[in-house]
Amino acid sequence: MESAWGTLVILLAGVLVVVGGVLLLRLHAFLALLLGALLVGTLTPAVNVERYAIQKEAATVAAVNESAREVTLKLSEKETRPGVLYLITRRSSASGHYESVGELQVDRFEEVVNAKGERIQQAVASIRGGVEWLPVSGDLAIQPAAFSSAMKAASQNVGLRVATGFGTTCINIGILIAMASIIGMCLLKSGAADRIVQSALRITGERGAPVAFLSSSFLLGVPVFFDTVFYLMVPLARAIGLRTGRNYLLYILTILAGGAIAHTLVPPTPGPLLVAEQLGVSVGQMILVGSVVGMVAAIAGYLFALYLNRRWTLPLRESADLSLEELKESGESGEPAEVKLPPTWLSLLPIVLPVILMGGYTILKTTGWEPSPAMKPWAETLGDKNIALVLAAVIGMGTLVWARRPSRETMARDVETALADAGGIILITAAGGAFGAVLQQTGVAGLITQMPRTSPVVLLTLAFLVSSAVRTAQGSSTVAMITTAGIFAGVASQGIGCHPVYLALSIGCGALPIGWMNDSGFWVVTKMSGMKEMEGLRYITTTLAVMGVVGFLVILVAATLFPMVG
Repeated sequence: MESAWGTLVILLAGVLVVVGGVLLLRLHAFLALLLGALLVGTLTPAVNVERYAIQKEAATVAAVNESAREVTLKLSEKETRPGVLYLITRRSSASGHYESVGELQVDRFEEVVNAKGERIQQAVASIRGGVEWLPVSGDLAIQPAAFSSAMKAASQNVGLRVATGFGTTCINIGILIAMASIIGMCLLKSGAADRIVQSALRITGERGAPVAFLSSSFLLGVPVFFDTVFYLMVPLARAIGLRTGRNYLLYILTILAGGAIAHTLVPPTPGPLLVAEQLGVSVGQMILVGSVVGMVAAIAGYLFALYLNRRWTLPLRESADLSLEELKESGESGEPAEVKLPPTWLSLLPIVLPVILMGGYTILKTTGWEPSPAMKPWAETLGDKNIALVLAAVIGMGTLVWARRPSRETMARDVETALADAGGIILITAAGGAFGAVLQQTGVAGLITQMPRTSPVVLLTLAFLVSSAVRTAQGSSTVAMITTAGIFAGVASQGIGCHPVYLALSIGCGALPIGWMNDSGFWVVTKMSGMKEMEGLRYITTTLAVMGVVGFLVILVAATLFPMVG
């Protein structure tokens, strides 16, 4: 119990440093996360770090057959084979450190069905050595090389442990965020983003403008950051609102709904990208399931926006960037020449291509499809998340060159600006990865898994509430997702009764409520749309809360009916 309380104190201290640093000291999120990581790493006892390092690589002793001198091991996802040696490690009652007490040799494998109905593979190993020792429940079996690596990792100083978590996260998300930033820049500079919105408006017509705004902002919110999506689309909403004289609030809220839900649920947006990486969810799985949940939540936001629009009216006011007189003049001057915009199929290609490559490969693997030896390298390469985003970025740059014919100097400057913007996001996300890594070393995952629960519903609810609490306290949905993912990362690898993608999406939905004055996005929407602060609380805050709750309820139903385990 003393160890559990100590772990909770360390966890709370780290979260308070991050939240307090952002909220009270106005620190950059990178610095706040880094300081939180250093504090948690310093306070975490060496035995906790050692236990985490060994448990990460070890197999659990499931059963002991004393008469046959055999041990059944519950394997992790790491491959093994007959003849492999394992060390049996046990915590010393005196020092608390793990010690090797004997050896096992794997003889054969058995497939069994556990209490949850999942089919799992177990290894049966024979006990080597004398008769003076037998494994007991709670012992960990680990290969000698992995034991040596784990002990070495446990002996690292706090600076090196934080840097390792930082670097590991960069490996997994650095290229993706950089390429996504280039894609977003190309969509905006080439006019592809304008083409997507105009095409949607042409399909739906002026009466269907809210649906066009919702779908366009959701689609653009995948590679383009939310603030940029709103900056791009709000002039269209103001122009149509001025022309029709009604439904301006509905237009604003549908843009908000589509962009916000994509920002928290669908990679390669940094928040969901890091959550997927921390919880061991493939980017393809996160895109597919996140898009489904996101669309349902966005529809809920649309319906709620219809209710608000019927009950209240948001007048079209002057904004800081555009006066009503300028808006009227731009409306009278006619639509921009569409020949200057790339075709719709080309505009959509940088967004759709990575979804097809990563999502398609994920679906094929899930269905058990095995490509031919000649096709396998191509399928694995094109389905790789980094390759898919690089190809999309190349197409995006090609579209920009085709549509605008920029000089080489202009093109280089635009790409450099996009990469500079991506660099700041990568720093924040990687610092979040470092924070998550040291949080896992505290042993917090063990505390969560020891909580009494009969279904994954309790765990998913806890993740949603923690993410919501951090989001409400400090404002940033990305920081909320990063912080919560660090707390729950160790739990996902131990089995939660459903696929970890549901845990990742619960964290994303929790990062929507409550958006209020401490959220930069709140001020972007209010200032660009001409809302007053109290109107922002009435419309923006409630819409985000409704989408977050509805999305979470969809996750609970899906995790119960389609757990996707076994």
